[in-house]
Amino acid sequence: MALRVHGTDPAALFEAAFRRIQRDHMAGMPLLNPALRVQALGFERWQRHWLGAIVTPWFLNIVLVPGDAHTWRTAVEGERVFHRFGAGDFAFLGGCEPEVGEFQGCSLFSPMSGFADQSAACATARAALRMLHLERPAAELIGPATAASCAPACASVEASPAGMPAAEAPTDVRPSRRVMLFGGRARGPAAA
Repeated sequence: MALRVHGTDPAALFEAAFRRIQRDHMAGMPLLNPALRVQALGFERWQRHWLGAIVTPWFLNIVLVPGDAHTWRTAVEGERVFHRFGAGDFAFLGGCEPEVGEFQGCSLFSPMSGFADQSAACATARAALRMLHLERPAAELIGPATAASCAPACASVEASPAGMPAAEAPTDVRPSRRVMLFGGRARGPAAA
């Protein structure tokens, strides 16, 4: 299949894709948070591509969509590719949906049971997008004890959403993406 390059904000396409997935594949699943709906937000150009977030009742992901065929690194569905941001290196998995075409997603939260409402989930997504671009050494973000383990992207994701205390990462395991983004304790909106 030919690479679909997006010249404009792909938010509406993501919303259409994940509304379809919710309707056709997720209906009645107990992990869905009924206080949440599908919403794509914060898309901006990043290194010639589109970087944004997708909130659904079952996950919150940062997503990257091709905006330039010459600089896009293809990743087949489920394949991991790393992208470097100011906050460090992050793993994205390849994905493809008919409405969007090829994209890559970095999982931040799943399930979404800890979010009280759509506003809290969207605020967390926006905060994560901002934190990706901070130009600070890993030791400042997560403390010196775990800085050495941040060279590769974090593979684990903590279950509690931003606004709830995040446990300090033991020195023998890699910290979660949220710990890398929010610096040891989640700094997103308070959960009700």
